[in-house]
Amino acid sequence: MANGKYAARKLKKDRQKHRWSDTDYARRERGLGKKSDPLEGAPQGRGIVLEKVGIEAKQPNSAIRNIKNGKQVTAFCPGDGAISFIDEHDEVTIAGIGGAKGRAMGDLSGVNYKVEKVNGVSLIELVRGNAEKPVR
Repeated sequence: MANGKYAARKLKKDRQKHRWSDTDYARRERGLGKKSDPLEGAPQGRGIVLEKVGIEAKQPNSAIRNIKNGKQVTAFCPGDGAISFIDEHDEVTIAGIGGAKGRAMGDLSGVNYKVEKVNGVSLIELVRGNAEKPVR
C-alpha cells in the first residue's frame, strides 16, 4: 500500500482506476443514460399521440402513448379527467415525470413521462377551464 511521501501519483492513479467500479460514475461517463433516453437528454420533447391507453395502478390513473424520434413513449396525464382533452393525432409536449433518478414515479410502473401541453396549450389550464383547446 503506497502512502509515503512521494506516493501521490500512485494514489491518484488508483483512485481514477477504482472509480469505474461505481455504477453511477461508469454509466454517466459512458453516456448510457442519454443513449437509452427517448428524449436524447433534452428536458422536453414533442410527439404525436398514437393511442390513448389506460394503465392500471393502485388508483386507476390514465396515460397516453405518443411518439418521439420514431420511439414510442407512455406518458401520464396529470389532473382529474385530463385524458379527455387529448385525442389521437394531437401534438403533445412531454417532460420527465420527476421520479427518483429519472425512473417511474409512484404506482405507475413503466411510465416515465408526463404530458405538459396539448397542441401548444398547457394541459393544466385545460383541466382548470382557463383555456380552450385550439381546433386544428
